[in-house]
Amino acid sequence: MSDSNTTSFTNPSTFILLGIPGLEEAHGWISIPFCTIYTIAVLGNITILFIVKREPSLHVPMYYFLCMLAITDLGLSMSTLPKMLAIFWFNSRDINFSACLAQMYFIHCFLVMESGIFMAMAFDRYIAICHPLRHSTILTNGVIAKINLAVLLRSSMLVLPYLLLARQWPYCKTNIIPHTYCEHMAVVKLACTDTRISSYYGLFVVFCVFCLDVLLIAVSYTQILKAIFSLPTKDARVKTFGTCISHLCAILSFYIPGFFSSLTYRFGSTVPLHFHILIANMYLLVPPMLNPIIYGVRTKQIWGRVLWLFAHKKTKNFS
Repeated sequence: MSDSNTTSFTNPSTFILLGIPGLEEAHGWISIPFCTIYTIAVLGNITILFIVKREPSLHVPMYYFLCMLAITDLGLSMSTLPKMLAIFWFNSRDINFSACLAQMYFIHCFLVMESGIFMAMAFDRYIAICHPLRHSTILTNGVIAKINLAVLLRSSMLVLPYLLLARQWPYCKTNIIPHTYCEHMAVVKLACTDTRISSYYGLFVVFCVFCLDVLLIAVSYTQILKAIFSLPTKDARVKTFGTCISHLCAILSFYIPGFFSSLTYRFGSTVPLHFHILIANMYLLVPPMLNPIIYGVRTKQIWGRVLWLFAHKKTKNFS
């Protein structure tokens, strides 16, 4: 390895992403499931957007939020996977300093945005189940647009200090990042100054944003469960709860590995580095793949439309 990677310097022109340290020999094999996940995520989320756009009956709040989630998942996948696969396939480890900070910003921005969308979708389920007669008057198109705008502004403004702080630190230790992407704390740890403010602000975002979102989601579902158990028949309870299952599965697949990844990076000194990086990758890659599958399979309108499109195309080809 060249001396420029380890000698002292103030502001590196490039960082070097190692991929998954300790598993370099397996990068080619690891790229296979990663590429598969990426393909499913992109195709699945584009399919969701296409079907909702083409089907007028799906132009309702739940599917507007689902489209916002699909756009966020596409952004998250495209911010991470192309460079990851370049590392695995072509050993292209260099990344420009500004490009690294931009990737860091967009990754964390999309993560905060995804959390906000889940909170908005929980609010939609609460209104639909607990106040069904007022659903259309409360969640108008204007209100939905304002909610989506608020989610976008919140994520972009909260993550902006990540970028501003990381840009101002002097980097004189090394420019080697033992990761597959420019994760916030992985970059900040390379600085040769006191970066506690970045660490503390990162924890603030984790606990005050994600924990707040989880708390509001929990409150919404507590009220939803109360309303479900008050329904007169078992069939009605099962049917109503069935409309929430896909949302709950998506929430669990997003938050559980997210909290684990964030906390182990700061406090899990005994966790093997390659294991942590794999978990961090799964946290970014799996939800964008699972969300269109979960919502597509569990939602009759979307699944029915997908089957219709394939059947229509097959009939057209035979004719």
